[in-house]
Amino acid sequence: MTTKPAAAAPTQPDDTGRRRDPVKQADALRRDGVDAADEAEDAAGAGVGREESELVESAEAEAAEMTETDQHLGELGPPLNRRSPFMIALLATFGVAAAYGIVLLIVNSANILALIGVALFLAVGLEPMVAWLTRHRIRRGLAVAIVTVLVLGTIAGFLAAAIPPLVSQIDGFVKDVPKYIAEMKDHSTTLGKLDARFHIQQHATDAVRSFDAASLTGGLLSAGRFVLSTTAEILTVLVTTIYLLADLPRIRRLIYRLTPANRRARAILIGDEVQSKVGGFVLGNFITSLIAGAGTFVWLVAFGVPYPIVLAIMVALLDLIPIVGSTVGGVIVSLVALTVSLPVAIATAIFYTAYRLLEDYLLVPRIIGRTVKVPATVTFIAVLIGGTALGIIGALVAIPVAAAIDILLRETVFPRLDQA
Repeated sequence: MTTKPAAAAPTQPDDTGRRRDPVKQADALRRDGVDAADEAEDAAGAGVGREESELVESAEAEAAEMTETDQHLGELGPPLNRRSPFMIALLATFGVAAAYGIVLLIVNSANILALIGVALFLAVGLEPMVAWLTRHRIRRGLAVAIVTVLVLGTIAGFLAAAIPPLVSQIDGFVKDVPKYIAEMKDHSTTLGKLDARFHIQQHATDAVRSFDAASLTGGLLSAGRFVLSTTAEILTVLVTTIYLLADLPRIRRLIYRLTPANRRARAILIGDEVQSKVGGFVLGNFITSLIAGAGTFVWLVAFGVPYPIVLAIMVALLDLIPIVGSTVGGVIVSLVALTVSLPVAIATAIFYTAYRLLEDYLLVPRIIGRTVKVPATVTFIAVLIGGTALGIIGALVAIPVAAAIDILLRETVFPRLDQA
């Protein structure tokens, strides 16, 4: 059986009367449809573009009108609906991310933040001097410059007066080392009795023998790095203190602007009280340290204890640390006084005990106590916690921080608890 061939698709005549291929006709119709769609899309896009342009021009005209009013950046718009599920989830996510970022930033910038904290502490302490000058019609910039020059001049004068005798006393100590070694061998002397009991010379010899060329080189490099890093930190604190001292009123206003308007006046009163306590503590602590250093120098010169300037500077610096500073300095000076005689060492220990009582019950209450009213137990605990957390810096700022916490508790927490 044979199959018949499929019939061909009928063709239609074109405008000229000739037959057209159906496939070509379908392709032509498809192209015409695509072109029509493109033209419609272009028209729609042009319409959208004109609409967007009109909206932007309208917004720009409205913005131009706003610049002519007092609020040249426009009026505050309505707040977002924070109770919507989207905003709650968004704020929670941003909160977790922000908390993690802040913790990470604090951990990585702990050293810099500590230096900034010390600079802020010093700036607040010097603020009373600048405020006194500004009250006498001196511009703040000039007042800050005067205070800075006075502080730097005092430090420079102190170093200029202390360094030459300090160098000579250190040189004398190095030259007297053989004499001290000879006294250690004589068990009838004070150093000899100490060496017989504690084997000081043997420990020193073992320590010297344990050093080799590599460890000595490493120690010198470490000492060099320590000196450079300490110098850089001191310069950083100095420059930051000057900048903070110059901009302290602006920083103060910025902090108070962050508080709600209905509580801003009370926040200003509490903040100024905290600032006055910190400033009073810094100046008072500096004065008591100078008194401790001067008293040490007079005592050591009177009894012929060697290296009076070195020991006086050490005691003045240690006395900046509350509670334990003067005690540690007294112990070190008493040990050095043993090189003169045992009675002089005992008298030196009694002198520092008496000075500690005088400082705690006379100097501190009169100089610092009127400004920073913190109980003795709270002071002791605050210094221990601050020293454990941040070392010397923590011990230095522990008392003013405790005073600030005491103000916040008395002015905000306790009244609310009493009304509950």
